[in-house]
Amino acid sequence: MSRYTGSSFKQARRVGFSISETGKELVKRPYGPGQHGSERKGKLSDYGTQLKEKQKVRFLYGLNERQFRKTFEEASKMKGIQGTNFLRLLESRLDNLVYRIGFSTTRRGARQLVNHGHVTVNGKKVDIPSYRVKPGDVISLKEDDKNLKIVNESLEKISRRVEFITYDEGKKEATYVRLPERGELSADINEALIVEFYNK
Repeated sequence: MSRYTGSSFKQARRVGFSISETGKELVKRPYGPGQHGSERKGKLSDYGTQLKEKQKVRFLYGLNERQFRKTFEEASKMKGIQGTNFLRLLESRLDNLVYRIGFSTTRRGARQLVNHGHVTVNGKKVDIPSYRVKPGDVISLKEDDKNLKIVNESLEKISRRVEFITYDEGKKEATYVRLPERGELSADINEALIVEFYNK
């Protein structure tokens, strides 16, 4: 299954949720895309509500359906609350953490940094965006890439970071100190609906 490369604004409007987590996509046109987007009304069925929630989270993290389903199945084998475990696995992806650190302003851009071999984990180059980072791992850029213009511009825009990451300004490296708590992740996500969707 190929990865979606179209407009993220269109995706955000389709599910009524800001994929960039800035709210920019929904400011001008807070309704669905397409010619009749503003006219579509009506209550969604239970299935429609669950599907919309699943698509919302899938678009947010930029995964295709197969990757998303595989991660969900991994979460189902872990101890604890399945929905929370699922979100923790998604947050532990290398491309997501590169975005959280601030090396890129978007997850799509973070994925590109990883794909192009600019990112290291514990000093070793990792070019797989889905790489699962473990608590205690150190994420940085290759020495030659620490002054990339696009990275520096992105770092300048960072106002705050999530608490499960610590960042060393001088070394331009971050440590994934622990798994995130549910309260540190988006309150606009209802992961229980995704669990219902897949467990039918």
